[in-house]
Amino acid sequence: MKISNLFQQKKPVISFEIFPPKITAPVETIYQTLEGLIKLNPDFISVTYGAGGSNRDRTKEIASTIKNRYNVETLAHLTCVGQTVNEIDQILEGLQQENIENILALRGDPPADVQNYDFSDSDFKYASDLVRHIKNKGNTCVAAAAYPEGHAHCRRLNDDLNWLKFKVDQGVDFLITQLYFDNRVFYNFIENARRMNINCPVVAGVMPVLNAKQVKRIISLCGASMPAKLLIIVDKYGENPEDMEKAGLEYASEQVRDLLDSGVDGVHLYTMNKPQQITEILKNVGRA
Repeated sequence: MKISNLFQQKKPVISFEIFPPKITAPVETIYQTLEGLIKLNPDFISVTYGAGGSNRDRTKEIASTIKNRYNVETLAHLTCVGQTVNEIDQILEGLQQENIENILALRGDPPADVQNYDFSDSDFKYASDLVRHIKNKGNTCVAAAAYPEGHAHCRRLNDDLNWLKFKVDQGVDFLITQLYFDNRVFYNFIENARRMNINCPVVAGVMPVLNAKQVKRIISLCGASMPAKLLIIVDKYGENPEDMEKAGLEYASEQVRDLLDSGVDGVHLYTMNKPQQITEILKNVGRA
């Protein structure tokens, strides 16, 4: 089933993101995680894609398992940075052979071992190029990323919204937001997006903060702002891992509860491959 159809059948859509195990670990290590998450009856599970296309085969394998063994809809991440048109077409054909109908189209990060990577040398310079290409190839449901606080490479929020509008117009069926820690940021983003006639479903991306180092790393990577309430939690419990995790789960639960009460299109939980913690959040909000 195309995930775009789910938004016509129910609201909100509840979904999870997982990532493949490292190349040095057996792929089977992800299945215990999957079984814990599937018990929560998600509407779909997305599978990430490593920088420069690393873990590509594992993304397909895991997405196929979710779809064909567990009968849960899946969303396969696909990055286009450094990929030729022929390479992308081969990947799309492989996903189609696995009965995967939904793709999250991303530009992606450059390979970690390449300095001063030149995006202009790629066949696909932006995620919008990939969206358009996939839509021209067939009837795939295409999701894309949205950045409530603006993309790190875009200086002005209004410019970022204009680029998002352009990307959506290439054929995006729904959007999933980058993580953020203040729901007011999301609501303001939705208001501005609708004003720009970005009318597709928008799913709120939420990541629970389970330790102090994690939140600092997240902020350094994606630039998400930290509201005062979360800052107080990190300062108070940052040196006590058990209390920090408990407080972080409660904070995420409050975020999700507020989003559900506000009638959002969907909530996408960045699970960090931790089914027990995700289970606790959904129990807290009456969804498990």
